[in-house]
Amino acid sequence: MNPLRIGNFSGFYGDRFDALREMLTGGEVDVLTGDYLAELTMLILGRDRLKDPSAGYARTFLRQLEDCLGLARERGVRIVTNAGGLNPAGLAAQIREVADRLGVPVRVAHVEGDDLTAAHPGTLAAHAYLGGFGIAACLRAGADVVVTGRVTDAALVTGPAAARFGWRPADHDRLAGAVVAGHVLECGTQATGGNYAFFGEGDVRRPGFPLAEIHADGSSVITKHPGTGGFVDVGTVTAQLLYETGGARYAGPDVTARLDTVRLSQDGPDRVRIEGVRGEAPPPTLKTGLNRLGGFRNEVVFVLTGLDIEAKAALVREQLSDALAKAPPREVRWELVRTDRADADTEETASALLRLVVRDPDQQVVGRALSGAAVELALASYPGFHVLSPPGKGAPYGVFEDVYVPHGAVDHVAVLHDGRRIPVPPPQETRPLDAVPPPPL
Repeated sequence: MNPLRIGNFSGFYGDRFDALREMLTGGEVDVLTGDYLAELTMLILGRDRLKDPSAGYARTFLRQLEDCLGLARERGVRIVTNAGGLNPAGLAAQIREVADRLGVPVRVAHVEGDDLTAAHPGTLAAHAYLGGFGIAACLRAGADVVVTGRVTDAALVTGPAAARFGWRPADHDRLAGAVVAGHVLECGTQATGGNYAFFGEGDVRRPGFPLAEIHADGSSVITKHPGTGGFVDVGTVTAQLLYETGGARYAGPDVTARLDTVRLSQDGPDRVRIEGVRGEAPPPTLKTGLNRLGGFRNEVVFVLTGLDIEAKAALVREQLSDALAKAPPREVRWELVRTDRADADTEETASALLRLVVRDPDQQVVGRALSGAAVELALASYPGFHVLSPPGKGAPYGVFEDVYVPHGAVDHVAVLHDGRRIPVPPPQETRPLDAVPPPPL
């Protein structure tokens, strides 16, 4: 059986807008995946939904798809994305409207069940990390576009692979191989030289987006379209493979991949083969991300120029501490950053930065109170007083934490293009997550 070519066109909400078109026109590909979600993104989307209950998804993706939907249909490329965020059904409906307006016949499906906000009062958004079998069910039923909410990043790859090769939940080694490939793809150009410590080994001015050739046994080759920038070698793949990992067992809702079994080898120019990956049954619980508003935050950065930097900083701290004593913020943090240099040639290189950050549940405490106190020092503090920008009214900030819930706490459902709802059962076999003993030196 031919390998399944899965490409990536987004590693975060705000990634290169033209990437979807680049991947559709740059070479052969079967499935394109877009990863838009991070913990901070869920908070941003939660705030969007507060303003507009019909929002909560990545609007950028909808604009990208409007530009490329006809091209994807023409080339037979399926698209799988977690851009649905907090509202996958809403994004799926918007895609259908776009398709109808463009006259492009596409079947749009989505995945539900991750939203546990109602079970966690006081949160802005609470979402479990689902696996790839809901995506697989949508693709097996003929979907051209699959929209999800909070799934693991690698699920965007394991889902299409399971659909293509008929993998079942007990196929742990194959699923683990796809998880590793998905983990390499999930951050886009970080696998092709972006953010790479040894970036000087290739031309990374405009790295191409990665793709994986996945085989039926779970092995894969990481590569990119011919002629695109960046480079793929064992180093770039290793760097991304170790990104956000904390041990040899890389747990997910479908499988736990054993990273200590991964074998990488150069398979030609811009081609790295991944093989030997072993998998184990997933843990009995699902990670659930909780986002809530923590209060309000404000900051002001004072520029200290010339001599006596420490004394100037001490003066400002004393002046502002006195001014804020009437209604002290719950959290006050000072940081002096010594960017100044001795005998500097310019004012900028002779300057240090003194940053004050305050947080409090009450916006007034960190807003007008701080702004007024800081601005009133303009003619009454250290010589050369100025700030990078005046403090504002105070902006809300979010707090993220994770908890773990049993698989049965979620209703994982694939909602097909024709409206049918296919329940996705939890794994029958699970294994508690234990640390792997470190290997001998």
